[in-house]
Amino acid sequence: MVRLKHVAIGAVGLPILILLGAWIGFFNVGASSGHWKVTAWFLQFAMRSAVRTYALAVDAPKTLDRRGLPAAAGHFARGCAICHGAPGQLRSPAVLRMLPQPPDLALTVRDWTDAQLFRIVKHGIRFTGMPAWPARDRDDEVWAMVAFLRELPKLDANEFRALSFDGSDATGSDRQPAVPDALADCTRCHGSDGGGRGGLVPALAGQKEPYLIASLRAYAKGDRTSGFMALPVTGIAPDEMAALARHFAALPPVPGDHDQIPAETISRGQHIAEVGIPEKNVPACSGCHTGPNRNPIYPRLDGQHAAYLEEQLKLFRSEGRGGTQFWRIMATAAQRLTDDDIRAVSSYFASRSEGPQ
Repeated sequence: MVRLKHVAIGAVGLPILILLGAWIGFFNVGASSGHWKVTAWFLQFAMRSAVRTYALAVDAPKTLDRRGLPAAAGHFARGCAICHGAPGQLRSPAVLRMLPQPPDLALTVRDWTDAQLFRIVKHGIRFTGMPAWPARDRDDEVWAMVAFLRELPKLDANEFRALSFDGSDATGSDRQPAVPDALADCTRCHGSDGGGRGGLVPALAGQKEPYLIASLRAYAKGDRTSGFMALPVTGIAPDEMAALARHFAALPPVPGDHDQIPAETISRGQHIAEVGIPEKNVPACSGCHTGPNRNPIYPRLDGQHAAYLEEQLKLFRSEGRGGTQFWRIMATAAQRLTDDDIRAVSSYFASRSEGPQ
């Protein structure tokens, strides 16, 4: 018969026994063999249960936005495929010896809901090689990755390469003689023409060199956060940043979004851009972003993708985006804009081809 004293002895003795086993090296931590089956089952059970529970707090959209697929695919090819594999891209023998082994996501992604995938991508999984998202405040990027993971099982090798890299040759030129690899990382998302692949990726062609250099430095320092940009800017030397900025600044500006936009939306956006909203103390956008004499560290907005502008203004509004030393000016202005204001002014600038620069 089990008595209370037996329970007490067990409660005290079991931890001591476990500590003793750890101290004498009883537990094998070598990666040449896996966990005991019961341990592996328990860890898998605990992981799935935790993801399921924490995902209950995730507000998943009814429809995933596909406009960020090129950027998500480029990030996956650059930072994820080495462990998880990709269509037409086999994993290395070293990865296949990892314990636990990273899953082939094309086969397992259907096991998770969108909210659960969001939870895993954003926060990672402890005791595995799965890291948290590099920019914890960029839920927009995490949702783009979830949208890509939903597409992954449908892609063959050619489709994956077309989505993850636009396929053009990223070779040197007189403008960027020493950065073909860095340029290839850029064109994965921004395109060889600098026009931005997908509505959520900015057009870089025709931007001023000082703005592009300042942005790269802000990403590298962490003043401006982005999981998509975290890998490409890692290890780029200052001269390489300058070469990349020269390259994209020299490209001719390309048209941005030219979808059918209601005239009243364009008119409202034009008013905000040229006059501002005086009753809310919102200055006119054109004061900083339009005209040949503007500060070169301010970006060109004409022809930029409307979806990108809208997302950036919302990030400024929530103070989820930093950047150059002038970012707080934008944050203050954006906090006084409604969603309709943001949509209108973004649509207006996207409808313009090339204003006076």
